[in-house]
This record gives sequence, structure tokens and C-alpha cells, in this order.
Amino acid sequence: MKIAICLAAALAAFGLMAQDKKGGATTAGKSAILHPEMEVKNGSWDKPMATIGTKPSEAWTATTTAAGVNKQPQSGKPITEIGEVVDFSCYIQLGKHGEAHRACGAKCVQNNQPIGLLTKNGTLYMIMPEEHDPRRDGGVDAKAFAAEHMGHIIEVNGTEASVNGYHAIYVQGLTK
Repeated sequence: MKIAICLAAALAAFGLMAQDKKGGATTAGKSAILHPEMEVKNGSWDKPMATIGTKPSEAWTATTTAAGVNKQPQSGKPITEIGEVVDFSCYIQLGKHGEAHRACGAKCVQNNQPIGLLTKNGTLYMIMPEEHDPRRDGGVDAKAFAAEHMGHIIEVNGTEASVNGYHAIYVQGLTK
């Protein structure tokens, strides 16, 4: 009986090691980016096409800090990431991105689908305006930059926040 249990445990461990890693890693020559054949034509990992945001000196603006529970927003850190602007919903649901998905992705973000930044290692960030009150009140808009740069590789500066495996970059200054 003990031998059978040990054998089952060894087989389970071997099976876990053989599974593809998730969450941004590449395994055995496979890209962590869904459908890597959907190529990006504008911008590269070494030469992004554009830059949005400026790297903040503090993680959060005053309006975000004031809106936090007990004036304490979740932890965040200034970050610069390079990635492809994607329509978050189509990427997760269909794996679509790149030049071939530019027109559809632009329509999706113009119609309020979430904006994503897909990094070279496959990490997917949601992109949002940082300033809490203007965001809540409709005074900021990320749709214009997202539609213009859909399917392009760009540099994004902002504040990174992560909760339970979800990643976001909050960008300052995306005013209407």
C-alpha cells in the first residue's frame, strides 16, 4: 500500500513538472503570448512606437490617496513597461492581437472594452487612468490613445498594482 501511494505521488509530481508554466513564462520554445503568429507591424520591443505617461515620483496622486479606505490606497509602485496595446476582452477570449486585429480592437476600446498591455513575457496588464476622482467622474479617457495605438508596441509609464494575479498599470494625465 505504501509503495502504491509513493508511486502515485511520484507520478503526480512528474505530471505537474511536465505541464506548461503559466503567467508569463515561456516553456520549451513556446511563446507565452497567445497566437504569436498574429504579428505586430509598428514598434518593437527595442524601439517602442510611442510613450504614454510619465514615470510618477509617488505611486498615487492626491485624489487617489484621498479616495482610499482610510486614505490608504492599495500598494503600488512606479513602473515602466513595454508592450503591445491590446483589447483585453478579445485577447483573453479569442487570443487576438497584432496588426490583423487593429480595427476590431480599436472599435472594442472605443466602445468601453478594457485596454490591455501585453508584455514580451506574456504578462497582461489592464491600463487605466490613475486619477481616481476624474476617472470616476468621466474627466479622463484612455480610449483615444488605445484606439490610436491598438496593435502597436509602446512604452507605458505609471503605477503598477496587482491583486490576486490581476495586474494593472494606472497612467497619469489621460485627460479628455
